Order: sequence, then structure tokens, then C-alpha cells
Amino acid sequence: MMSEVFWSFFVSSMIGFIIALLKLCYKSKCKEINLCCLKISRDITAEEHLDLEMPNNTPNNNNNSNNV
Repeated sequence: MMSEVFWSFFVSSMIGFIIALLKLCYKSKCKEINLCCLKISRDITAEEHLDLEMPNNTPNNNNNSNNV
């Protein structure tokens, strides 16, 4: 019983950690990344342009439809 709970918690935590790490890597605007034998070169100007085109998902508190 405890083993299943532990492993489901552990796997969910690791998936969350990996997603947070990938999000952090995407938000960093490093042009080249070297990790062991892996080398990644990115076009950060194109990514910045795409980031500006994407709508912001934060709620806007100024347009409150609950005005009475």
C-alpha cells in the first residue's frame, strides 16, 4: 500500500520537476547551451517574436463582469 503511494508521489514530483526545469530553460534566453556531449543552438530572436505574439493567459482584473 505505502509503496504505491510513494511511487505515485515520486513519479508525479519528478514529472513536475522536469516540466518546471523545461519551462525555466525555455524562459532563459541563452543562445547556446552545452550539456555534456549535447550542444543546442537556438534562434532567440524568433522565440522572442513568438512570445510577443502569444496572448497572455493572466486574468485581467480591470474588466470585471460582476459589476452591480
